[in-house]
Amino acid sequence: MKKGITISILVIIVAAFSGALYYLYNKNKQSPIVYQTDKLEVKTIVKKTIATGNIEPKEEVDIKPNISGIISKILVQAGDFVKPGDVIAIVRVVPDINSLNGSKNSVTSNKIALDNQKKVYDRQKALHDKGVISDNDFDAVELAYNQAVQSYESAVQNYEIIKTGTTSGLGKEANTIIKSPIAGMILDVPAEVGTQVIQANNFNEGSTIATVADVNKLIFKGKVDESEVGKIKEKLPIEITVGAIENKVFEAVLDYIAPKGVAENGAIQFEIEGALKNRDTTFIRSGLSANASIILEKAENVPAIKEALVQFEEKTDKPFVEVKTGDQQFKKVYIELGVSDGIYAHVLKGVTDKDEIKIWNQVQ
Repeated sequence: MKKGITISILVIIVAAFSGALYYLYNKNKQSPIVYQTDKLEVKTIVKKTIATGNIEPKEEVDIKPNISGIISKILVQAGDFVKPGDVIAIVRVVPDINSLNGSKNSVTSNKIALDNQKKVYDRQKALHDKGVISDNDFDAVELAYNQAVQSYESAVQNYEIIKTGTTSGLGKEANTIIKSPIAGMILDVPAEVGTQVIQANNFNEGSTIATVADVNKLIFKGKVDESEVGKIKEKLPIEITVGAIENKVFEAVLDYIAPKGVAENGAIQFEIEGALKNRDTTFIRSGLSANASIILEKAENVPAIKEALVQFEEKTDKPFVEVKTGDQQFKKVYIELGVSDGIYAHVLKGVTDKDEIKIWNQVQ
């Protein structure tokens, strides 16, 4: 019994010893890790945040009639260029029956008053010519007659305006002729011939006949998330790419950041605007979607290091790299970093372009 136990113990010891020898043999057989190195590179590093939005004209005007009626003629179409004062459309007035009837009654009343004053004037003039009445008395009669003439003419003009939208006394100021107030391109003509339009008033914004914009002055209008709005400020440069225009980057300047955010899809969004500059001759259509890269920081042609080479102290979070001093020998060197784009970081001091930096997290 004791002899069997002793033999079993010896077998276990021999097996353990053999396993240890086999492990040590395989370990010594493996090649040691050979660390590769890398060096600084000269890079242009840009730190930016992205906003999505659209390209829109800076000045866009909705042309509305200053009298209600029906469009009888439209003289422009989308894409046409117009100057201030160019005729856009002509409106035919459909008079309001109550207003028309009231103005007609006013004409009749003023005509009766004028005829009466004319009779008085003729009688008094005959007496004045004979020297029966004084000049002062005749002047009062003449004034009353002239006032009656003015009231009658005013009533007739008012009746014509209500009935036709214009009168002979207005000349070029006819309400039925709709003109462009600015120079630009016709972006849209939502109205058609025969469409009834309404003038703008306190209770109605009015009907839009056409939309005119200066397409030479364009802006980017977009939104940024609340997590990014704290990083941006006005006057920052912007690089804009338009999805419909390939291989083109347009420059802009951030002009406006909304002071108040709007909740969209569970996140707070802030509206921004940036005016395009140096747009060359490329025609950008209003409403095209675009992406804006807002440049937060930029360092051109500076010594840069791959962020994958940088390590950080556990307690102080201070960055450092390991610089080669000999064959597979490295020393820790603390560095100071500048602007970073997430891939490369600007090296302010600590290492030079001659130093070989250890790739400490290389793929085996």
